Amino acid sequence: MNNNKTTISGELLESAQTDITVVLQKLRTETNGLTAKEARTRLKQYGSNEIAKEKSKSALIRLIANVKNPLVILLVVLGIVSYLTGDIRATIMIFAMVLLGVFLRFFQELRSDKAAEKLKRMVSTVADVLRAGEKKEIPLKELVPGDIVLLSAGDMVPADVRLISEKDLHINQAALTGEALPVEKSAERLTNPDQDPLDIPNICFMGSNVEVGSATAVVVVTGSSTYLGSLATSLTGERELTAFDKGINKFAWLMIQFIMVMVPLVFLLNGLSKGNWLEAFLFAMAVAVGLTPEMLPMIVTVNLSKGAISMSRKKVIVKRLNAIQNFGAMDVLCTDKTGTLTQGKIVLVKHLDVDGNEGDGILNFGFLNSYFQTGLKNLMDVAVLNHTHLEKRLIEEQHFKKIDEIPFDFVRRRMSVVVEGNRNRHILICKGAVEEIFALSTGVEIQGKVLAKDTTEHHTKTVELVRKLNEEGFRVIALAYKIMPEALKAYAIEDETDMVLLGFLAFLDPPKETAKEALEGLHRINVHVKILTGDNEVVTGNICRQVGLSIDHILLGHAVEEMTDAQLGQAAEETTVFAKLSPAHKERIIRALQQQGHVVGFLGDGINDAPALKAADVGISVNSAVDIAKESSDIILLKQSLLVLQEGVIEGRKVFGNIIKYIKMAASSNFGNMFSVVGASIFLPFLPMLPLQVLANNLLYDLSQTTIPTDDVDQEWLMKPRKWAMGEIRRFILFIGPISSIFDYATFFMMLYLFKAWDNGPLFHTGWFIESLFTQTLIIHVIRTNKIPFIQSRASLPLILSSLIIVAFGAWLPSSSLLAGALGFVPLPLLYWPLLAAILLCYMVLTQLIKTWFIRKYAID
Repeated sequence: MNNNKTTISGELLESAQTDITVVLQKLRTETNGLTAKEARTRLKQYGSNEIAKEKSKSALIRLIANVKNPLVILLVVLGIVSYLTGDIRATIMIFAMVLLGVFLRFFQELRSDKAAEKLKRMVSTVADVLRAGEKKEIPLKELVPGDIVLLSAGDMVPADVRLISEKDLHINQAALTGEALPVEKSAERLTNPDQDPLDIPNICFMGSNVEVGSATAVVVVTGSSTYLGSLATSLTGERELTAFDKGINKFAWLMIQFIMVMVPLVFLLNGLSKGNWLEAFLFAMAVAVGLTPEMLPMIVTVNLSKGAISMSRKKVIVKRLNAIQNFGAMDVLCTDKTGTLTQGKIVLVKHLDVDGNEGDGILNFGFLNSYFQTGLKNLMDVAVLNHTHLEKRLIEEQHFKKIDEIPFDFVRRRMSVVVEGNRNRHILICKGAVEEIFALSTGVEIQGKVLAKDTTEHHTKTVELVRKLNEEGFRVIALAYKIMPEALKAYAIEDETDMVLLGFLAFLDPPKETAKEALEGLHRINVHVKILTGDNEVVTGNICRQVGLSIDHILLGHAVEEMTDAQLGQAAEETTVFAKLSPAHKERIIRALQQQGHVVGFLGDGINDAPALKAADVGISVNSAVDIAKESSDIILLKQSLLVLQEGVIEGRKVFGNIIKYIKMAASSNFGNMFSVVGASIFLPFLPMLPLQVLANNLLYDLSQTTIPTDDVDQEWLMKPRKWAMGEIRRFILFIGPISSIFDYATFFMMLYLFKAWDNGPLFHTGWFIESLFTQTLIIHVIRTNKIPFIQSRASLPLILSSLIIVAFGAWLPSSSLLAGALGFVPLPLLYWPLLAAILLCYMVLTQLIKTWFIRKYAID
C-alpha cells in the first residue's frame, strides 16, 4: 500500500469509495450548497482554510532566526570570551553591537511583515462556490467542509474535494507529485481501494490546478487537514537559495576568512613583541569584532523591506523579498502582447462569412457558444457577451438551452457547446483557431446555404480574408457548427468532425497609448523586451510595428519545435518576437535565454503561462490573472502596464545599489585595517588601540551606516542591470582598502614623531581612534558614487546627518569628563585638528582618484 495513504485524510478516502449522495449526507450539505449562516458556523468550527506555510513567525522565532547568522554568532562568541577573560566593558560593548544589529533588523522585519500582509490583502485569491443555490466568489480561506465548489480551467483546487460531476476534467498535480503531465479525473465512485491516493480519479487535491475542463465538487477537508496541509513540514523548510542569498553569504564568508587570517596573526605579533598574552588576546578579540560587518543582515533587510514598501506605492506587490534583487538584475523581459502592448479590452468589430460579408447568424452562434461556456472566459468571450440584447432573443424568446460542453484545451485550440433550440435539435457550435476549425469542416455556409467545401477554393479564400484582417490588426477566430444526427446525453471531442464552417469573428485589441513610451523607457534602462505570444505572426507583427518595436523576423512555434537547445539559444538572442507558441515553447525560450547568461523576467497572466512563470528568474503576474499564474509568480502588478514594471525595475536596482555600497565600504575599510593593525603591532611598544576603543570605534561607525538604506543611487548606475560580481568586489577591496592604511600610517608617524607619543600610549590611541573613525565614517561619501562626491552627487540628508553626528561625537569624546577616562582617551593638541583635516582631505582625494582609475580600467559603470 502506498505511503501517501498516511498523509491522506481518512474522510477523503472514505468519500472516494462512497456514493456521492451518501457523501453529501455525511457532510450535511446539498448540491445547491450551504447557507451563509451554516458556512459561518462551520468556519468557527473548522478554522480558516489555510496551511501552515501561511502562518507568520512568532516574535521569539523571528528573534532566534535573526541571531542564527554567522556574523551575529561570531560576535556572541567573542562577547562570551571577553566575559570569561574578565573584560566586562568589552563584553558590554560587543553585546550592545549585537543588540543594535539584531533588534534593528527584528523591528524592521516586523514593520515589513505588517506592510506585506496589507499588500497581500490587495492580491485576491478566490473560489467559486454555491451558497443557497447562488454562485458566489469567496476568499479561499473562508471555504469550509460541505461547500459546493465550481472548478474551471485556470482555477486552483481550493481544498481537498470529492467530485460530484465533471466534464473532460484534467488536473495538473505537478506541485504535489512532480509529474508535469495532467491527470484525467472522473466523478465515478472508487472501486480499487489499494490505488495510489494521488491517482484516485474522483478526488482533487488542494494545490493542484485545473488545466482543462470543468467540474462541480464538494469540499471534504480544508486547511491543515488537506494532503497539502499534511506536508506543512516540508513546505515550510528552507527555500532554495537565490543568487542574491548566495552573494550575501559569499561576502559574509569572505570577511570571516579575513578574520581567520588576521586575528591569529595580530595575537601572535602582539604577544611575542610585548609579552602580555592576555592583553594580546583581548586586543585580537576586539580586532575580530572590528572586522565583522555585523550590520550586513540589518542593512540587507532594511533595504529589501524599504524597496518592497516603495514598490507597493508604485502598484507593484513583492511576494518574495529576495526577488527584488533579481528584478533589478533582469536584462530580458519576456511578455505576451495582450494587456501589455495592447489595451487588453477586446472589442468584437466584425462577424463575417467566408466571402467577407456581415452575417447575424455568425454573431448568434458566437453568442450561444460564449454564453453557455462554463470554462475560463477570455477577453474575446467577454466582447461577444457585451451584445446583451441577444440574451433576450436567443435564450428567453427562442429558448436555446445547453445540453453539453467540450472544454477548451491548448492542444486542440478550440471548444464546443451543444445546444437545443425550438426544433428540439442538438446543435454543436465550435469556435477556435482558424486552421483547426477549417481542417475539421466538410461544408461551408454562404448566405444561408450549405455548400460542400471545395478545399482549394475555400482554403485560398479563407487564408486571404484572414490575412487581410490580421494585417489590419484584427484577431480572428473561426466558427463552425454541426447538427447532430441523434440526440445524446453527452458529447466528446470525437464529435467535432464533419462540421459546417459558418464564418469568422474579428476582434480588435488596440495598442496602449503608453506602450511605445514604456518600451522606450525599458530600452533606456537596458531591459530588452521580447514578445512571446500564442497569437499568429501577422497580428503580432502589426501590433509590434504600431508600438515601435523593431522586428527583423518572427520565430514561430513550429520552428522552435525543430531546434536543438543550442540552436534555440542562438535564435533567442537574435529574435525579438515569437508567435504561435505553446506553453512548452515559452518555457524552452526562457531557459535558452538563461543558458545564454541572461536574467529573465516573464510577465504572464494565463493558465498557459504558469510553466514560464516558474522557469523565469522573476515571475511577474497581475492581480487579474488566473490563480495558478499568481501563485507561480514572485511579483504581482496591481496595474497591467510596462510603465509600472519599469519603475519596479529601477526600485530593485536602488535596493541592490545601497547594499553594494555597504559591502564595498565595509570590505575595503576592513581590508585596510588589516594592514594598519598588523604593521602597528610590529613596531609599537604598546597596543595600537585598547580593545574597548576598537569596540567603541566599531559601534559608532556602525551607527553611522544605519542610514544607508535611505540614500539615493546615481541615475547612471540605475541604467543597467546589476548582478553579483564578487570578482569586482575583490578587486575593489584590493585597490581601495590599502589607501586607508597609507593615512593610518601617516597618523601613526604624526603621533609618534610630531607629538612624541612613543611613551604616551593614551595620546597615540586617542589620535588614531579619531582619525580611524573620521576616515571610516566619511569615506562612504566617496564610495557611494562613481561621480565626484559632494559636487556631482550628494548623499541623502539622513546619511549626511548621521555621518556628521558621529564624527562630531567622536571629536567630543577626548574632552568628555564622563567618557574620556572610561575609554582611555586624553585631550589632543590643537595642532592635531588642522593636520587631521589635511589627512582627511588627502585621503578622500586620493581615494577618489584611485576609484576613478579603477572604474576606467575595469570599465565599471
